[in-house]
Amino acid sequence: MENVNKVTEVKRERWMNEFSEWYNEMIELAEIQDKRYPVKGMNVWLPYGLRIMRNIENLIHMEMVRTGHNEVLFPALIPESEFEREAEHIAGFHGEVLWVTHAGERPLDVKLILRPTSETAMYPMFNLWIRSHADLPFKIYQIVNVYRYETKHTRPLIRVREISRFFESHTAHDSFEDAERQIREDLEIFDNLAKNLALPYIVSKRPDWDKFPGAFYSLGAEVIMPDGRTLQIGTMHHYKQNFAKAYEITYETEEGTHEYVHQTTFGMSERLVAAIMGVHGDDSGLVLPPTIAPVQVVVIPIPMKESPYDVNAYAKEIAEELKTAGLRIHVDDREDVRPGRKFYDWEIKGVPLRIEVGPKDVEENQAVFARRDTFEKFTVKRENLVEEARKTLDAIIENLYDRAREFLETHIKRVDTLEEAKKLFEDRRGVVELPWCGEKGCGVEMEEILDASMLGIPYPEETAKIEGKKCANCGKDAKYVARFARTY
Repeated sequence: MENVNKVTEVKRERWMNEFSEWYNEMIELAEIQDKRYPVKGMNVWLPYGLRIMRNIENLIHMEMVRTGHNEVLFPALIPESEFEREAEHIAGFHGEVLWVTHAGERPLDVKLILRPTSETAMYPMFNLWIRSHADLPFKIYQIVNVYRYETKHTRPLIRVREISRFFESHTAHDSFEDAERQIREDLEIFDNLAKNLALPYIVSKRPDWDKFPGAFYSLGAEVIMPDGRTLQIGTMHHYKQNFAKAYEITYETEEGTHEYVHQTTFGMSERLVAAIMGVHGDDSGLVLPPTIAPVQVVVIPIPMKESPYDVNAYAKEIAEELKTAGLRIHVDDREDVRPGRKFYDWEIKGVPLRIEVGPKDVEENQAVFARRDTFEKFTVKRENLVEEARKTLDAIIENLYDRAREFLETHIKRVDTLEEAKKLFEDRRGVVELPWCGEKGCGVEMEEILDASMLGIPYPEETAKIEGKKCANCGKDAKYVARFARTY
């Protein structure tokens, strides 16, 4: 590669300081979703945004196949009778449930709910499907719409009333230990996905008062967004036998006795798109990892009227060469739009690599590469085009991950006192870790004092244990490091 321009400093002032406004604009300008649907909190996926989501889902499907999960598709309606069989679970969701009570003007004999999550839909079927130890481990997943009547301020992809791309895997096991192994596998799956999306994250074990309804314990994976708030992008739950007992899910052991299964779930959603937008963006728009970008390379011909060279034909030849090599390519040959406007349009959409070709490039059998992540420009000879395109895309995702990891690490602060924590939260930036005695009362008081949520303790739990520190609230010996953050 021959550098012809110095790297332009990436501007991220507005991305950080006016993130909410930036985010809402990019949802529209990058054509991710249309927010004008007449039901608040329910938005329309636009083609470009849906292609990003589908590419993420393709990565999820690959991981599910690799780890032996089978895809299913359950109905969206759940009878009230099944929903109410797990009291702790419904207590957690009852205020968010959307009910179906009539068919036309005729009241239904049994009220139905629109799926808020699928435990109460799936587990009556698990009761029928799982008969013996030979059926275990039982591992299924689906990507579906779920409905929760969110009463807080809605935000596209982040806080909605219809989660339209909800991934959930559900597993059943013959022992607590094998369910624990599944949780470790879920974390491995999530880590592979996050690396493909260049998303560094933290995992916390939720405090008991904030775990998933009906769970034995819950894990949450978070990224830190530009405004310092955390966004939960993945959850793993160990149910032990709580749901199995409610739904009579048993299996026959090798000895002929019957035991309740142990269960786990693993969930993600379109929040992954929001995380990619927030973590990687800049003042010029989105910056998409090449792995999931609908267009990995946009080729922009820049013809001149007096030139004898057919720049458009040359651009299409380059595009065909890259397409044959397996890259996702688009040629922007709009005749009524100036090159500067084309650059602007594709920068907003976050296309990782732009290739510009003009008469000089045709004459010298070359092209100009422009990286979206750094705005670096350099000239590449035609014979090296495919190799350099691949190398550049690899370099982009590596840089995105490194940049995001640095942001994450510099926005996690460990202090010993509530006073120090309050100062860190004054600009609402990041995660604060504090010594905690492990008592619920102290944890809840600390949340109130800091006006922040306890994410939980670092996971694995061994990494959260501390000695020689005093609880930041009560002054007793601290047992754990606890994470606090302002959250979405």
